[in-house]
Amino acid sequence: MKVIILCGGAGTRLKEETEFKPKPMVYIGNKPIIWHLMKIYAYSGFNEFILALGYKADYIKDFFLNQKAFTADFTLNTKNHKSKFYLDEREDVDNFKITFVDTGLETLPGERILRCQKYIPKRDKYFMVTYGDGLINLDIRELLRFHKKQKTIGTITGVHPRTKFGLVQIDRENKVCEFTEKPVLSDWVNGGFMVFDKRFFSYLKPEEAEHPALRILAKENQLSLYKHDGFWHVMDTNKELEELNKLWNSKNPPWKMWQ
Repeated sequence: MKVIILCGGAGTRLKEETEFKPKPMVYIGNKPIIWHLMKIYAYSGFNEFILALGYKADYIKDFFLNQKAFTADFTLNTKNHKSKFYLDEREDVDNFKITFVDTGLETLPGERILRCQKYIPKRDKYFMVTYGDGLINLDIRELLRFHKKQKTIGTITGVHPRTKFGLVQIDRENKVCEFTEKPVLSDWVNGGFMVFDKRFFSYLKPEEAEHPALRILAKENQLSLYKHDGFWHVMDTNKELEELNKLWNSKNPPWKMWQ
């Protein structure tokens, strides 16, 4: 099954990093966030990706095309430019199959998904979509099982957002009794990590985001929500980037389910 990763946006809220590289290539530890995201899917057995590229697409292509040369020992014959890479004894070599699709610089996410349609095999009934800037400790296989059981056109993963503001609790006399620093809210938001069957393509329109199509699915009772109460963290700001790096450098990064 193919996984479409939306990688085309400029990531303006993280301009300190994205002025010179696309947001999915911002590093968590010694790897870009898109690599972490792909490892989450690959851990559940889904390693075929379609990258919907746009802003600074060459940066992403270059990383994956040259990753082998940067991370492995190899012998190069400079006369004919033939090379031999020594990968047989390594256990950390990624097994990704990636289709790179240039979906345009200013294209909205809905149309980016639509432009990837021709790269999904006819035999595949389902495909998955996610954004290139969020990490999660989700069992993708359970998400897919839930989607098939629901028999709706689409399923989104619901996560609890964390407010960016500290909350103040007061008593009956309007006296402050407690401060809660940026708590996780009980509401649900779309955390990405979506599953669709191919009928979804007929709901997507050129020059539109994905949200209008999702709203129509909801009105038609064709959109399910898979509840995820575990870890979810988006990378929109430099502070959130710092938080993810701090978690990665801890003993047990919550999204690192692979060995």
